[in-house]
Amino acid sequence: MRLVQGRDYFACDHCLSFYFPTENRDHVRVLGETTSLDCPVCRTPLVTASVAGGHAWHCRTCRGVLMDQATFVFVVRYLRSRAPGSPEPPKPLNRAELGRETGCPNCGGRMDTHPYYGPGNVVVDVCPRCALIWLDYCELGSIIDAPGRDRR
Repeated sequence: MRLVQGRDYFACDHCLSFYFPTENRDHVRVLGETTSLDCPVCRTPLVTASVAGGHAWHCRTCRGVLMDQATFVFVVRYLRSRAPGSPEPPKPLNRAELGRETGCPNCGGRMDTHPYYGPGNVVVDVCPRCALIWLDYCELGSIIDAPGRDRR
């Protein structure tokens, strides 16, 4: 199977079938090509992924996701505007996460760890030099599911 250029699915040139990876709770479709970037949490290689059609990197071990900030803004706006069902009340912010130190998978510098200033009460890690954002598993889902005027 080969990844179809510019898409988030695979095609088989032999049998002409298609494979569409399923989304996890954070709307991540794992595409699976190993990258040179290591997970900032568990240090395993990240693999390519897609979130709402945007490019991302995913950790198969801890299931976190890394993307550039422009993609993150698009993904949040897109998915919140199409979120089904009723919003879920956000969980309290886990202040213990504010003390962690995370290294940027791209430049190796220290990422800024702070509360996300949008809906969802999550702690994010941002590299101001590379414009990358790291989200632990379920954090993107919490942002998408949180109440707000921008929800459908």
